[in-house]
Amino acid sequence: MEKAKRIVSTTGNHNCGGRCLLEVHVRGNRALRITGSKRRFGPEGRQLLPCVRCGSYLKRLYHPDRLKYPLKRTGKRGEGRFERISWDEALDHIAGELKRITGHYGPQSRYIHYATGIMGKLAEKEFFRRLLGIYGGGYLNYYNSYSTACTDYATPYTYGTARTGSSRETLKDSKLIILWGHNPAETIFSTGTLSYLKEAKDRGARVIVVDPRRSDTVKALADQWIPLRPTTDNALMDAMLWVMITEKLYEEDFLRRYCLGFDEDQMPPGIPPGNSLVSYILGSSDGIPKTPEWAEGICGVPADRIRSFAREFAGAKPAALIQGYGPQRHALGEQPVRGATVLAAVTGNVGISGGWASGAGTFKRFSLASVPVYNPVTASIPVFLWTEAVTRGTSLRSEDGLAGTEKLDSNIKFIASLAGNCLVNQHSDIRRTEAILKDESLCEFILVSEEFLTSSAMYADVLLPSTNFLERIDIAASDTLGEYAIFQNQAVEPQFERRTGYDWIAALAERLGVGEEFSRGRGYEDWARFIVDETRRAVPDFPSYERFRKEGIYYPVYEKPHIAFEEQIRDPENNPFPTPSGKIEIFSERLYRMNRPDDIPAVPKYIPSWEGPEDELTEKYPLQLIGWHSRRSTHSTFANLDRAHKTEALAVWINPRDAEERGIRDGGLVRVWNDRGTVEIPARVTEDIMQGVAAMPQGGWYLPDQNGVDRGSSINTLTGFKPTPLAKGNSQHTILVEISPSKTPG
Repeated sequence: MEKAKRIVSTTGNHNCGGRCLLEVHVRGNRALRITGSKRRFGPEGRQLLPCVRCGSYLKRLYHPDRLKYPLKRTGKRGEGRFERISWDEALDHIAGELKRITGHYGPQSRYIHYATGIMGKLAEKEFFRRLLGIYGGGYLNYYNSYSTACTDYATPYTYGTARTGSSRETLKDSKLIILWGHNPAETIFSTGTLSYLKEAKDRGARVIVVDPRRSDTVKALADQWIPLRPTTDNALMDAMLWVMITEKLYEEDFLRRYCLGFDEDQMPPGIPPGNSLVSYILGSSDGIPKTPEWAEGICGVPADRIRSFAREFAGAKPAALIQGYGPQRHALGEQPVRGATVLAAVTGNVGISGGWASGAGTFKRFSLASVPVYNPVTASIPVFLWTEAVTRGTSLRSEDGLAGTEKLDSNIKFIASLAGNCLVNQHSDIRRTEAILKDESLCEFILVSEEFLTSSAMYADVLLPSTNFLERIDIAASDTLGEYAIFQNQAVEPQFERRTGYDWIAALAERLGVGEEFSRGRGYEDWARFIVDETRRAVPDFPSYERFRKEGIYYPVYEKPHIAFEEQIRDPENNPFPTPSGKIEIFSERLYRMNRPDDIPAVPKYIPSWEGPEDELTEKYPLQLIGWHSRRSTHSTFANLDRAHKTEALAVWINPRDAEERGIRDGGLVRVWNDRGTVEIPARVTEDIMQGVAAMPQGGWYLPDQNGVDRGSSINTLTGFKPTPLAKGNSQHTILVEISPSKTPG
């Protein structure tokens, strides 16, 4: 007789921007439906409710296209031709390739690729790191992320740390909230953020959204929408500072006590005159006053609106300027990050409830322990430059962002891509990346573990079938703010020959002769116990394993909300900022000493961008293209499901005036193209995108036809590969294109 229905507490652990508490209704070994838990947490009794993406979980779990068995490539790499093999054959082949490549090229030839399809503490990439640390002397590591390279890297040049966020409940004290390129209605940015913003608005806060696109956040919250041209954020910021300085709207006492480099009287010893923020803004250093009229011609925001925006921000204290990640994924993404931190400092909104220090905007109430990993290799590359480490790894230098050594011993020869689609689909300039991966003389072996035959999995030499999060246990923390942790209970048993990452990696370790050292006698669940026990050493009130698994969540209650830099502002003598000067560094001597004022200035400033509105390439490709994180998918996760298309159809947004010039009609098929590639996609003609700019949701699966035209609508067919100057980060929002009606019949 079939078992009675039961309810399993769990959470999804994709990189979705949130972390919800889910209840899976199960009968036998079949998940029937998923609902959000009605339980409430914290002093305000909040629910961790899911967004529309969670409605796709069962469709993904039971999708007929899910991988069922290990596969081995039979055709040319990238053709997607595979044959079924046994797990023994697969693991023997992987072990043989690891032995060969390690013996011939050394440990720096081995690379575990960036992947966010599994964000739990028991992700298979963590166990593979452990394996390579034990067998063969380690692996080439990476730093930064595709999401936050510039904001994490640049924020410490102002504050000394990237942990600049406050508890969201402090927003109830805000008089003004500026969401600069921030879209929590669609990207989530920690579960419940939109509800905090709505409550602040209900208490009287005005909300201004700066974004080229009228997003769902604009529609849900904004009292004012300020569209601006991509890559020009700092022109608007500079002009706002000009208004504040010339009209003396800045917080002079705050700047004198806590900041360095605002004007010439606040500069470090030995720095020549003309390098302060005021000198730059007023134009005494370069002859160009950064007036609203100057900015209007660059960013497209009318001068009068810039003045009123600056005055409102300066006068509405406390005010919170919260940045999203979109503005820093541009060619010079470090500049808007630091520009926003300076605006927060100049208005005195740092270290107070209702204010916001801006910058990275994250903090951690606590941290979960991790699987222990030892990596003897000290060399590390910026994650965005992994293709460079494949093609010219031994010639990479410190100026390329290489850390830990003067040069690499080897190019990357072995790639493990585990639960991620960044190998092809989510990396920039897909056609360039394809050419690199197809050349088997460069990277000699590619291992992929996935749920589906994704655009990246097409390039696997061996392809392993991964479990879904509903088929395994794991432990996951809330996304950006570290406020709580959820136990991911297993809802159903895996079907066919799907195996957890730990299971097959432990078997691989046995073949490599390090099985005992790798597992230390622990099974998969034992490692979950290890994570909990180690976390309890640092967090005494963290629950026991049995209690955590049963209750499903650890949601600590604190005496008061966290306010970033509250101690530094209250008592700066005993609590200096963690910068070299101990102050908020509007002027960074560290950046000044790099002697690169044209692209890494000591004070944040507007710098014309490649493929920006001032680039001569606009004569050929006059439209700026941006991507956004649509509610239809989590990056490329769910993008292959019918439900994603029903949630929001893939389309390129184009302003009616731009569409009319090109003879484009709403719903008509168009070609979006530049020198890197062509995408064929329906057009959405709408006033929700500013003139001169187009927008495509990111995450569509690359699907080229026989002519190389992408009919899967992956924006990375069009993005360029050129890292930002300081962080060597992702500049994938910096794209110039042209759009024309398609000539494809029908």
